[in-house]
Amino acid sequence: MLQKFDERNLDLIVNINGELIHRDKAGISPFDSAVQGGDAVWEGLRLYDGRIFKLYEHLDRLERSARALSFAEIPLREKIIEEIKRTVEANKMRDGVHIRLTLTRGVKTPVYAKTGLTLITSKIRRPPPEVLDARIHHANLLNSILAKIEANNADADDALMLDTHGFVAETNATHVFIVRNSDKSRARGDLATSRVVACPEGITRATVIEICAAEKIRCVETDLSVVDIYRANEMFCTGTMGELAAVTKIDNRVIGDGKVGAITKRLSDLYAQRTASQGIQVV
Repeated sequence: MLQKFDERNLDLIVNINGELIHRDKAGISPFDSAVQGGDAVWEGLRLYDGRIFKLYEHLDRLERSARALSFAEIPLREKIIEEIKRTVEANKMRDGVHIRLTLTRGVKTPVYAKTGLTLITSKIRRPPPEVLDARIHHANLLNSILAKIEANNADADDALMLDTHGFVAETNATHVFIVRNSDKSRARGDLATSRVVACPEGITRATVIEICAAEKIRCVETDLSVVDIYRANEMFCTGTMGELAAVTKIDNRVIGDGKVGAITKRLSDLYAQRTASQGIQVV
């Protein structure tokens, strides 16, 4: 059913971190985890004649969801109820009211990629296109966030994620390349990367493929298994923020000789040449 706007909601007062403010002036940080990746949990409450039906059950579910996402801080239910009361009173509401309660992880601090990454293979799988098409560069990153939490708990930098068929998708935040049949003396070898099925269309990924074509380095897009990763001579991740970052260990298995490989270094240098000379001037 198509819902129509209720004029009574024109001047709603909302509550953000305890601050009561007019709906048109409300705002949160662009770095908040809910904005960055949909990293939040919520409950829909209903007010009947001054009473919220099943309030404790809703707050229990909110806490369970927050704990499942490893939120560091979860407000006490007494504090939440106090803020709900303040908000309802500020709006002079009593009956037939829908309340949207949202809890986020908070402001996200950017972490810049390093080289010599350690990965684990996550138990969290990437969904197929018929569930959620990864080619849509959406902000619903909970799938990846759960994998990142798994990696953090294992003292790893990131998590390698597979699709529902067991093939490599990408890490929780970057695309993956491996090097096979390498010749260290000439910094040559065959590259392989996963197909764009359960991962987005990466800009840095595409640039690496372009560089390989220009340098006559064989690079294929194919289905990769975890065993293919284990047997690789080199491995690196690609992304706009981290550029090319070498992976030296996965699932406690050393990749190659455990150091940044010659081909990874060569491609990193070629990538740096492009970023130093190409791009749209904005300043």
